[in-house]
Amino acid sequence: MMPSQEKIDAVARMQAYIQEHIREQMTQFQLARAAGYSPYHAARIFKELTGQSPFEYIRRLRLSQAAIALRAHHTRVIDVALDYVFDSHEGFTRAFAREFGLTPKAYAKHPKPIRLFMPPAARDFKPPHLRKEEKGMSDTPSVIFVQIVDRPARKLILKRGKTAADYFEYCGEVGCDTWDVLSTIQGALYEPVGMWMPENLRPKGTSVYTQGVEVPLDWSGEIPEGFETIQLPPCKMLIFQGPPYEEENFMEAIDNLWKQTEKYDPQIYGYEWDDGIAPKIQLAPMGYRGYIEGRPVRPVNR
Repeated sequence: MMPSQEKIDAVARMQAYIQEHIREQMTQFQLARAAGYSPYHAARIFKELTGQSPFEYIRRLRLSQAAIALRAHHTRVIDVALDYVFDSHEGFTRAFAREFGLTPKAYAKHPKPIRLFMPPAARDFKPPHLRKEEKGMSDTPSVIFVQIVDRPARKLILKRGKTAADYFEYCGEVGCDTWDVLSTIQGALYEPVGMWMPENLRPKGTSVYTQGVEVPLDWSGEIPEGFETIQLPPCKMLIFQGPPYEEENFMEAIDNLWKQTEKYDPQIYGYEWDDGIAPKIQLAPMGYRGYIEGRPVRPVNR
């Protein structure tokens, strides 16, 4: 059923209020007053028509306008963060990376095409289930490509955190520029990766999640400050690769792959998990190639 004109007008008033005050603190009561409804009802119809809560909408709009500011002006990241009502550099960086797949610092230095949040006018809104049908989206599980690859004996250059268990916690602990540093290391065997370190490769007081890049055993370049190297033996990796996805859906792509591989049994390929020999890895999410993870394995009854 299409939304009533009364609902459309109310959401349009909230949109206008948000646009006018995007660089100010906003409350649900202020939005409700603009809509002419109670806070609960205003929030409900806003999500009904847009598919997201008012504050998710505000967050995405702020991030997109912040991205435009970073691209158009030589402005410090912290200044943009404060202009768009983020409490800290770290919080802004985490939110920006979650939305666009790269840090604001990296985007400011080398702007690349990203999918900005450009909300339609209220009169163009359709309920979320209709938008989903139009896009041909499906709730059925997607196909995961699986292969076994060989990794040679190698060095791993990495920067550890303290307690981080995932990417966003890691960024909060050590900053989000580690990837940028790793990408500049000459002679790397592969691209940088995020990693979940097994206990035997994790000194006491260091994080499960970290980031690094693999180089040949004879690599003798300069190790960046704050980084270290460890040696890894040859191993086999079972690589999972999901289907291509729209860049703004990278978190959904990761979740979908995790759900489908959670109980995966490598014995169907004649292998078993060998987690102590190397970290589990994730490649940078890139929509055109699908989300990719790898986990070490060894032949059964080797």
